[in-house]
Amino acid sequence: MTAPTEIRQRAIALLEQLPGESLIKAVEFLESLSHQALQVSETKISETRETDLIQIIQRRLSAEQQDRLNYLRQQNETEEITETEHQELLIYVELIEKQDAERAEALIQLAQIR
Repeated sequence: MTAPTEIRQRAIALLEQLPGESLIKAVEFLESLSHQALQVSETKISETRETDLIQIIQRRLSAEQQDRLNYLRQQNETEEITETEHQELLIYVELIEKQDAERAEALIQLAQIR
């Protein structure tokens, strides 16, 4: 296939050969093609952004993290939690709050896109 530069040069050469009325039609056609290409590009960007947002929305703790969090919560409820475990529990709480905030923001952005 020919390089894009050569294709553009060929298109320009062909446009220069067209009479007035045909030139207008050619420009209208090129504008239509350009508009379609822009729409396709914007659609791909939008789809990629939606995918990224959905991944944020669906993000969860790993099974191991969830098991550990459940254990720490149980220890806390039964008042058998050590100071080290309590600090670990607080770290999990902060992580979950951060993820919840990111999830809420992603939901808002996704709703605006759709």
